[in-house]
Formats: sequence, structure tokens, C-alpha cells
Amino acid sequence: MGLLACRFLTSVCAILVTGFRRQFTDWGMPEISRFLGIVIRMHFLDHAPPHFHAHYGGLTASLRISPPELLVGSLPPRVLALVEEWATLHQAELQANWRRLQAEVPPTRIAPLE
Repeated sequence: MGLLACRFLTSVCAILVTGFRRQFTDWGMPEISRFLGIVIRMHFLDHAPPHFHAHYGGLTASLRISPPELLVGSLPPRVLALVEEWATLHQAELQANWRRLQAEVPPTRIAPLE
């Protein structure tokens, strides 16, 4: 394969990857669930410990996956309790999504709290 063909394929791959990331992420943070005005996101290739981010009314908090507990940030007490309840119910799915995102694979959606 010639140099021109290699450069073309490299450019096409870069465009596809960029478009893929834009489609499935919001600033590198795919949304994995949404309920009661709370948005749950996780980063691609994020730092340990395994955690997720909860957004509510302009506030953001990072919570450990197992056991679900606040790491940093703040949410109203009732909202934090709901997020912790949701995380307790979905720990296995959260851990699976953490592994997927560490491998740069898009996460799966997780059911909202009902």
C-alpha cells in the first residue's frame, strides 16, 4: 500500500473515532442513566477508585461504585440518598461499565431508579 493510501486510511480512522466519541460522549463522559432530574455519567479511562459522577441542578458529585459512597462534591441529602440507592441496586452493571470504559468501549445504559 502506498504512502498516500496509508495517510488516507489514517485520516478516515481518525474522523470515525472522533465522530464515535462525539456520538456517545459528552466531554468524554457518556451518560449511563437519568432519573428524577439526576444524570449519571462515567469517564473513559478514568482514575481509580472505580466511580461515577452524578449531576443534579448544577451540582456534581463523584461516588465510589463499591461500596457506594461520596468521594468528592456535593448533592442535596435526599438526592445523594437516591443516587446511593440506585448505585446499590446496580453495582454489578456499574462495575461492568467501569471495565468497558477502561478498555475504551462504550458503556451500556443502566435502568433508572423507579
